[in-house]
Amino acid sequence: MADVRVTYDQEANAAYVYFVGPGRSTRSAATYECDSAKVDGVINLDFDEEGRVIGIEILDARSKLPQYLLDAAERLDI
Repeated sequence: MADVRVTYDQEANAAYVYFVGPGRSTRSAATYECDSAKVDGVINLDFDEEGRVIGIEILDARSKLPQYLLDAAERLDI
């Protein structure tokens, strides 16, 4: 099974999904902002130096992610 980490800040209503495995850098070399009109919100994709997606930032997370995922996420606002 893949190791995926999800963090959530309820006060900011922001979530981050990490796709970085153990021993890999989480440093983003580039960020692609998804078209906010097409996704009806703010979603940013972070890429590493090799062009691989390492994470997804989701603002207005309650409207974009299922509640069970937010409930299971590591809370940053506690």
